[in-house]
Amino acid sequence: MLSVGFLTSGRISMATYDWLFNMFGLRHWCDADASEGPMSMAQLLAKTGNAAPESKFTFAFPSLDELHKACGQITQTRDVVKGLEDGFPTIRPALRTVLDPVTQPLSWMLDGTLYVFTTAPWFIIMAAILIAVWYATRSISVVLFNAFCLSFFAFVDHFEPAMQTFAVILVCTIISALLGVPIGIAMSKYNRLQKSIIPILDLLQTLPTFVYLIPLIFLFPIGESRLYGIAIVLYAIVPVIRLTDLGVRLVDKDVVEAGNAFGMSPAQKLGKVELPLALPNIMAGLNQTIMMSLSMVVIASMVTAPGLGVLVLRGIRNLELGVGLMAGVCIVLLAVMLDRTSKAALSRIDRTKSELLGLTS
Repeated sequence: MLSVGFLTSGRISMATYDWLFNMFGLRHWCDADASEGPMSMAQLLAKTGNAAPESKFTFAFPSLDELHKACGQITQTRDVVKGLEDGFPTIRPALRTVLDPVTQPLSWMLDGTLYVFTTAPWFIIMAAILIAVWYATRSISVVLFNAFCLSFFAFVDHFEPAMQTFAVILVCTIISALLGVPIGIAMSKYNRLQKSIIPILDLLQTLPTFVYLIPLIFLFPIGESRLYGIAIVLYAIVPVIRLTDLGVRLVDKDVVEAGNAFGMSPAQKLGKVELPLALPNIMAGLNQTIMMSLSMVVIASMVTAPGLGVLVLRGIRNLELGVGLMAGVCIVLLAVMLDRTSKAALSRIDRTKSELLGLTS
């Protein structure tokens, strides 16, 4: 095996950035690397004289690999990647110590809800969903559309996976609301807190969906429900936080001043004035959270998330066109069902708000 020291002492060809280290007098430091390592293919070809001729006008970007060619003390990109790969398992026990007790309730909620939705008789599940839809929307058309979608799931024997997907969305939406609404309220009250949280929300909103799963796969066993639950909550919580913050900030200042004139405490103003007026924005955030939860739960089927996403993944893996298309149709119907229900509930809240403002005026 040829050593790197041999390569640096008997230079085969000048690297692009040799001049940089020579200019700062670092050549002796760069060539002092006595560690041995394998010769790369490019170096081997250069040593044997079979390397492709390099253009005289090539000026590569000063990346780690390019700087390493000129100075052996500079680490290579592959070493940085290897360091990240080795470092994550090192901190895994400490992360598990903190995250296990915090995320365990999420596993219990997901497992319990999935058990209820998969073991209860179909007519009880249908009746409970339709009653909840009627209570939220007071709309016959929306109730009938939900009944049609649920009947279609059962007719094509996709009722159980559809209810599994619905159960995961329900739990993750509730968790997102319980965490997101207080965070949004706090952001609306403290500008410094808002400025510190906004970059985190931007990061969560721009990360590709698959990136959420990579660290979680190494943190939790594949069979644990909190693995995909955490990914869904992190992905879907952003809209409810942003729109809660926006809704509270958009409350008319005159109304808040009227609350002050009546001697209301900050808690009373928040509960009786600001939150009722900000409720349409909060509901719009919940609508987006529901839709994002649905999109993420399909992708999370890659890490054993149950539901319709498993059938989509099966159709892709086994090239079963019919299975994938039928599951896709059910996902679309479920998305439309959730979207229409949440929007109808939002419209009802808007009507109630308009009526209240009309009475007060």
